[in-house]
Amino acid sequence: MKRLAPLLAACLILAGCGLRPLYQGGGSGAVAQALGGIEVAAIDGKAGWLVRNAITDRIGPPTGTPRYRLEVELDDRISGFGVRRDDAVTRERRTLRARYRLRDAGAGTVLLDTTASSDAGIDVVNSDYATIAAENTALENLSQAIADQIVARLALYASRSPGGR
Repeated sequence: MKRLAPLLAACLILAGCGLRPLYQGGGSGAVAQALGGIEVAAIDGKAGWLVRNAITDRIGPPTGTPRYRLEVELDDRISGFGVRRDDAVTRERRTLRARYRLRDAGAGTVLLDTTASSDAGIDVVNSDYATIAAENTALENLSQAIADQIVARLALYASRSPGGR
């Protein structure tokens, strides 16, 4: 009985804290409906293509006439660090940053304007092919991480907006 008391206390505290599921109602819930009304604008470059596809994979194509338009601007940088005595770089950091805006599709007003970012370390090896492959893999992984952050923030916005409750 003494072992169950902390668990029971934790359950009572969580029950009173006001937590509720973000995707309450599943595919027919308010958040899913709001995400289904987002059109993702084209994003320049390879990183943009990857991020746009990752976002679209998560929220799906817009159902019907889009209510919102998501615009994303990316900053993709690779910087070297970990320099040897002969000035050869042994390690790189790839950073992908996204500034994104959610606009009302009809009025064009900005509803949400924020950023997401992620970075990855890359070992620089003697093979140029292996280094390029590692840079590409890092970009693919960073694109997924950025898309996760963007969709999570959009879902949170949808849950807190008047139509999302």
